[in-house]
Amino acid sequence: MVKARPATLTLAGLNLPRVLSFLAGAGMITASVMTIDHFFKANYPKTIFAGAFCDISAFFNCDSSAFSEISQIMGVPLGFFGLFMGLLIVLGAVFPSEAFERTNKSLSLLNFLGVIALLGYSVFILDSLCLLCSGYYLFSIFNFILFAVYGIDRDTRNPLKRWVRPSPKLILVFALAAAAGAYGMIEYHDARKQAQTGTAVNIVKQYYELPQVPWPSVISPLWTARSTEAFEDAPIRIVEYGDLLCSDCLYLNGQLERLKEDFKGKINIAFQFFPLEGLCNDVVPRKANLHPGACELSYIAAYDPSKFKAIHDEVWANFRAARDPEWRRELAKKYGVEAAYDDPAVRETIRAQVETGKEYERTSSEHPYGIRSTPTLIINNRMIIGTLPYEHLKAIFQALVEEHEGGPKSFLENWVPPVKKK
Repeated sequence: MVKARPATLTLAGLNLPRVLSFLAGAGMITASVMTIDHFFKANYPKTIFAGAFCDISAFFNCDSSAFSEISQIMGVPLGFFGLFMGLLIVLGAVFPSEAFERTNKSLSLLNFLGVIALLGYSVFILDSLCLLCSGYYLFSIFNFILFAVYGIDRDTRNPLKRWVRPSPKLILVFALAAAAGAYGMIEYHDARKQAQTGTAVNIVKQYYELPQVPWPSVISPLWTARSTEAFEDAPIRIVEYGDLLCSDCLYLNGQLERLKEDFKGKINIAFQFFPLEGLCNDVVPRKANLHPGACELSYIAAYDPSKFKAIHDEVWANFRAARDPEWRRELAKKYGVEAAYDDPAVRETIRAQVETGKEYERTSSEHPYGIRSTPTLIINNRMIIGTLPYEHLKAIFQALVEEHEGGPKSFLENWVPPVKKK
């Protein structure tokens, strides 16, 4: 009598479940590589043309994940761990063994729990979902289902014995390999950070090569930084086209808060309202439904100039809550600006600022006008679409200050910090 072969995902020859396991692992690798690539491009762009901006969806937004506190662990992008997990699944399908399958099955359970936790964090805390991460989530869940349906020990009643029977030797080998890979990733991450000072040289050069554009015909009287009475008198002059429900604008706000301290007394920033919602913005009709509630929030913030900065800062401090209509009503009540909802003057103020977006030549074949996303900065009559790292913006601002004071003096020494040797 032939003994029945134990249930298995990868040990029964080249069959469909094994092929599907390989494809699941390959999908996890692909999504992870793309996630890692986006993490570095978002946080350390190499050119001035690679800034992040709200241009796809308020919810499906990879930049929110790339800039979040959980995007990395001690310098290692989360995508690395997904890449390593996917690689183990692929190797387990190519070189199967009972120990390998049991170990991968245990790790797949851990990975599945991590995916559920990250998905919950993205949806309920960040209030957004990265499409690249979603690809990894889907392949990981598919991989978990394959182990649940076809995996070794699937008929074992004890849940721990069914799922948690890894090989200690393989776990040790995998841990050492993961540690080595993580160390390499940390070294690469540090190199990208250090390269920002060198990249900043090119960023300044690229900034000065941008064509000059005029100031908008209407500049918002509501400023987030004021160094002089007249807007044009400061060495650094910025018109910030922003949306108070834009996650990339939130990131930029954090950068600008640091820079306001660095260049105190030398910078003026006018907040030019550009809510990406069709109720008050017909400049970008393709984004009419991008940020529901953005127009309402703009009215609340713009109604009383004396309260603008306080409302502006409170919105950023409560960014996720600001998407809730009830929270916005409480915000208006707190500052005594409930009349903003129906005030024709404040609606005209927002409309006039939004309409200035039509004054610029198109910057994308998909949109008829130059201002088509947030944030967009006009810095001393040159336009930058999207956010840039702090080091890049600081380099540009320092160059503008030196130009205002009579030209660069010992240009690089003024703002490039020395690279510390390890």
